[in-house]
Amino acid sequence: MKTNLIAAVIVGTVLSLSAMAYAEPMAGYETVGVSVAESQVAAAGWSAERQILHKPVYNSDHKKIGVITDIIISPEKSLSYAVVGVGGFLGMDRHDVLVPFNHFRSENGKYMLPGATKPMLKSLPGFKYDHK
Repeated sequence: MKTNLIAAVIVGTVLSLSAMAYAEPMAGYETVGVSVAESQVAAAGWSAERQILHKPVYNSDHKKIGVITDIIISPEKSLSYAVVGVGGFLGMDRHDVLVPFNHFRSENGKYMLPGATKPMLKSLPGFKYDHK
C-alpha cells in the first residue's frame, strides 16, 4: 500500500512538473521560477532523491542485495521500474538490473524485494540506457 502511495506521489509530481514546464508565465512575473511561498511548499514535499534514490534494497532475510540507482518513468508517465545496482565497489563492476516497481515492499522505511537474492539479481539481464 505504501509503495502504491509513493508511486502515486511520483507520478503526480512528474505530471505537475510537466504541466508547469509548459505553462505560460504568471501575470506579473518576469522570470522563470517560483515564489518564496511555492518554494516553501515544495521543500516540505516528497523527493525521489531523499526517499528512493541511492537507498539500499534488502531481501526477506534483511540482507542487503543492492541499491536503487534510478527510477524509470514510462513514456505514459507512470512509474514503471527501479534500476537496482548489484555488487561492485564504488560503482565499479556494478550490475544494473530493472525491477518492476510494484515488486518492492516497504518495511520499517526499508525497500524490500521478498524472495530475492544477490545471485538471483546478478543473473538477470543487465540494464543499459538507450543513449539515442
